[in-house]
Amino acid sequence: MIKENHTMKNEFVLTGFTDHPDLKALLFVVFLAIYLITMVGNLGLVALIFKQCQLHTPMYIFLGNLALVDSCCACAITPKMLENFFSEDRRISLYECMVQFYILCTVETADCFLLTAMAYDRYVAICSPLQYHTMMSKKLCIQMTTGAFIAGNLHSMIHVGLLFRLAFCGSHQINHFYCDILPLYRLSCVDPYVNELVLFVFAGSIEVFTIGSVLVSYVYIVFTIFKMKSKEGRVKAFSTCASHFLSVSLFYGSIFFMYIRPNLLEEGDKDIPAGVLFTIIVPILNPFIYSLRNTEVISVLRKILKKK
Repeated sequence: MIKENHTMKNEFVLTGFTDHPDLKALLFVVFLAIYLITMVGNLGLVALIFKQCQLHTPMYIFLGNLALVDSCCACAITPKMLENFFSEDRRISLYECMVQFYILCTVETADCFLLTAMAYDRYVAICSPLQYHTMMSKKLCIQMTTGAFIAGNLHSMIHVGLLFRLAFCGSHQINHFYCDILPLYRLSCVDPYVNELVLFVFAGSIEVFTIGSVLVSYVYIVFTIFKMKSKEGRVKAFSTCASHFLSVSLFYGSIFFMYIRPNLLEEGDKDIPAGVLFTIIVPILNPFIYSLRNTEVISVLRKILKKK
């Protein structure tokens, strides 16, 4: 009995979406298709940017890294979710749970900084076009990209390290399809006040800094666009920002839905819809948002297809 209790403390059960057999099969097919499209779309975009020299510009370097991050998010979450559709116990060990959350937290943080870097890139391209190559040098681009991944890993290390101070001696059921930090707080029989405080300080600071930077960039962009005399110039400037703005709206909208809502720690019934939006919908939409509205990417694809 003692051994059984000890085991329960180091394992969790992911409740997932449903227990209905027919619905499980349908959801498996749907999410498998989404996963395959996500991986092909994002990794295809990474390969295209890597191979085509004309796409070796700051905007596309950031976009390639964003696609790579989205691929990592899908790889961390979806395979385990698909496995659990046909698993009887749906168990996940404590260490697997920590690894899954570590990757997710790294992805979230890196996404924030990459989207901010892309907003700054658009600001320089529209507000200071003559100084673009000076202000957005290759060195700065590499520094910003590297900084995004370093920040993501450091942020994850802090929260994962603090999770090990918690004890999970009560219920072992996580009302989710992956391991996230808030469901783990709800299962802890140790007061997670310190964890919550650190999460609020660090995650809040990152969100305020990145959202603030994006908003400031877009304020300057909008003022610059309205000052343009040419209607064609205004349309072109708006179109270059449309994809990024849509991606930012989807990303931060899902983040707010996940982590900023009333009774966040008490209620877990909205975790799954929010998780689907962030970990499944956003990664599959990003490559289409940036590819279908991007004339350079479409032009490169047409050239490749013509050669073949």
